[in-house]
Amino acid sequence: MDRKIKVMQYGTGKMSAYTMRYVFEKGAEIVGAVDVNPAVIGKDIGEVMQTENKNVIIKNVSEAENIIKETKPDIVIVTTMSLIKDVEDALMLCAKMGVNAITTCEEAFYPANSNPEITKLDELSKKNGCTITGSGYQDIYWGQLISSIAGSTHKITKIKGSSSYNVEDYGIALAEAHGAGLTLDEFEEKVASVDKISDEERQKVIEAGNYLPSYMWNVNGWLCEKLGLTVERQTQKTVPQTYKEDIYSTTLGMNVPAGTATGMSAVVTTTTKEGIILETECIGKVY
Repeated sequence: MDRKIKVMQYGTGKMSAYTMRYVFEKGAEIVGAVDVNPAVIGKDIGEVMQTENKNVIIKNVSEAENIIKETKPDIVIVTTMSLIKDVEDALMLCAKMGVNAITTCEEAFYPANSNPEITKLDELSKKNGCTITGSGYQDIYWGQLISSIAGSTHKITKIKGSSSYNVEDYGIALAEAHGAGLTLDEFEEKVASVDKISDEERQKVIEAGNYLPSYMWNVNGWLCEKLGLTVERQTQKTVPQTYKEDIYSTTLGMNVPAGTATGMSAVVTTTTKEGIILETECIGKVY
């Protein structure tokens, strides 16, 4: 290519500071940026990146389609929310306009087992000759890494592992998805209640596109498909994490009182027809 790759940034929160920096470091350029937050709209993306101005002003998300038409980006980076239903508008816009997109939305890593509604996005992107990709830490550390190790193993009976991270390093969407800042009763109602329904009820929720998967739910689905395993049953258990003292969250902009949820641990257990069990855990909380 005899020109720089043109990138549009969709969402200019915490994660975008990294993704935009990577764009410039790799020799590409940002040609547009949008957000819904009035606090950043009108600012130069350099302020988000904490660098010199880049002469790219963050505009309201309502202008996204016009920006794509005017700048004709090669790719759109979507760093907004953690669930497919929350990034669907952004991804559908890219698919409609035939623009490649990559997103940090964790469910987008493997949405097939949590939101079958996504098939319409797949169909539209293929029709218009573009790709929609989900990526992030799951891609390497739970996907490629584990499948590579499994491929070099003679016999597997169980795959078990855990990963942890500080929700302060990410945006508000991730913190809220982990229940950070909720009382234990609120956590039980808003986060953990979905774990306690029957398999039949869960499937109905999934088919309706309303399931709230932990990140490991999609990881296990991806691993099973990659390894040629047939899922018989999959369950999820989320447990609130607490701290003995008040702890301030810059992401939430509040003090999380002692004894309330600073985040959660989510364990997903998958049994397969081949006899291999997957037991994976993610722990995200305010540190």
